[in-house]
Amino acid sequence: MGSKKMGNIAEIMKNDFKAAFSNPIVTIVLIAIIILPSLYALLNIQACWDPYGNTGNVEFAIANLDKGATFEDQKLNVGNELVKDLKKNDKFKWTFVTEKELRDGVYNGDYYAGIIIPKNLSKNIVSIATDNPKQAQLEYLVNVKSNPVATKLTDTGANTVYTTLNAKIIQIINLAAYGKLGELQEGLAAGASQLAGGGAQLQSGAAQVSSGAGQVSSGVGQVEDGADQVKDGASQVQQGASDVKQGANQVKQGSDAVQQGASQVQQGSEELDSAVDPSLIPEGPIKEYVNSSSQLAKGSGKVAEGSSQVAQGASDLADGSVQLAEGSSQVAGGASDLADGSVQLAEGSLSLAAGAELLGNAAAQALFTAAGSLGASANQLSAITGINETILGDYFFSPIKLDRHEVFSVPDYGSNVAPFYLVLSMWVGALITCVMMEPKSSVGTKYSPFEMYSGKLLIYIIMSILQACVTLIGAHLLGVHVDNYPLFIFSAILVSVVFMILIYSIISAIGTVGKGIVVILLVLQISGTGGIYPIQIMHQFFQTLYPYMPMTYAIKLIREAQLGVVWSNYWPALVILLAIGIITVIVAIAIKEKADRPAKYFEEKLEESGLF
Repeated sequence: MGSKKMGNIAEIMKNDFKAAFSNPIVTIVLIAIIILPSLYALLNIQACWDPYGNTGNVEFAIANLDKGATFEDQKLNVGNELVKDLKKNDKFKWTFVTEKELRDGVYNGDYYAGIIIPKNLSKNIVSIATDNPKQAQLEYLVNVKSNPVATKLTDTGANTVYTTLNAKIIQIINLAAYGKLGELQEGLAAGASQLAGGGAQLQSGAAQVSSGAGQVSSGVGQVEDGADQVKDGASQVQQGASDVKQGANQVKQGSDAVQQGASQVQQGSEELDSAVDPSLIPEGPIKEYVNSSSQLAKGSGKVAEGSSQVAQGASDLADGSVQLAEGSSQVAGGASDLADGSVQLAEGSLSLAAGAELLGNAAAQALFTAAGSLGASANQLSAITGINETILGDYFFSPIKLDRHEVFSVPDYGSNVAPFYLVLSMWVGALITCVMMEPKSSVGTKYSPFEMYSGKLLIYIIMSILQACVTLIGAHLLGVHVDNYPLFIFSAILVSVVFMILIYSIISAIGTVGKGIVVILLVLQISGTGGIYPIQIMHQFFQTLYPYMPMTYAIKLIREAQLGVVWSNYWPALVILLAIGIITVIVAIAIKEKADRPAKYFEEKLEESGLF
């Protein structure tokens, strides 16, 4: 670059600084240009500082017509309960009016919105406990025409009423169910106690059966022994029957021997009577036997005397004995069969007794197990039903609590939207500067397009830096949250300078047409850079433009520096912005060399019209 060009550039810069302070009017206008962009940013940030914090001044009408209902013998009026809750809520200016006042007020725009609580609200709510449940309804009226933002705010208010009412209904239903759990717990506990008592009785009965089974078992042995004795006796009876027949003749022969031994019997009876004293023998069968024997001994003599007569009778008796022996033989056979049946009956009784004992013990154990299970269930329900109902009500109101953790926390909404409005004000500031201080054409001067472009650029860069500094000071005084001040200041000044270079270059290169292009870019970047709304919810047209808009990277740079830097986001944005600035200068110089004269001609024609 030649010294002449450098001299011309320096001369242009010097003339600009002289002009800036040539008279007070120029100086005041320049100061206004410097301050105006900051006001654009700061006023918008202040307006958005806490947009939902002042909704308490927005009137929201409520008309409560609920007549109440009876639920489990208790009066219930959900509408009144809802009104009490809303009176404690400061999110909106809740205004309680009649139905007519509400409808007229919403229609006329006196109220942005209102909710009518119907007279059958409580009745429909308690119908959940009947066979014909009905859905409760609220009537929400909103005047959409009155204000687009107010409509969204009142939708939030309506949702507050809706959520509060639903939560209250859930509390009523769940607390009622909770009471039923308490009754169930008591019933289970009582049932467990009764089962345990029945199990004890059944176990006691099983023990008695077990004792009886022992007796039956002992009896079985006796029956088996008796059965063997009966069988042996039957054999003996049958054998004795034949012996009786043979002994009948011997009875006749022995009758004579009886008479002869009568005297001997008499003598033996006297000796027996003298040898045994019945009074020394304990009471019982033996004593009776001894007494009988003593008496028998005494009567032996008399028996002996009558023995002759008995002997004769014995002969007759022997004949009858033969007949009796034959009958006894038959009876003995039947007794043997009966003995076998008795053994089988006794063994069956023992099996039944063992089964009864086993069944009784198993049943008792089952009852004890069931009682234990019911008792455990009752204890578990007791643990639930023992919870404080206030705490339980809070749980039913909100069963799940969302534990929110903020990453890069921002104390207020204004600070959150500050990156967008700061960057927007820098674009607007550069646009205002270039419109008020219009870049000059080299046509009709001694300067070349390059010299004119380069010489005038410095004053615009200085203006951009001053605009950025004023804006930063205002943001600090406003209380905008900044995480990294040095990086924030550097980033804001860089963005302001790059925007000024970009806008100045476009207008300087192609004149009035460039102003139109800059305005169009401004409009597109308001919606196409994700400054307020996520770019993903915008129209596909803006999503396509997003990566090509300078403000996209400027907002990202300011946001990272102000709200918490992530270097992997910051560096790419920084590089792209620097590249935009450098490429803009190169392209602008090339275009100005070719388009400076046509642009000047275009401006002259506009001026000739008297409109521009």
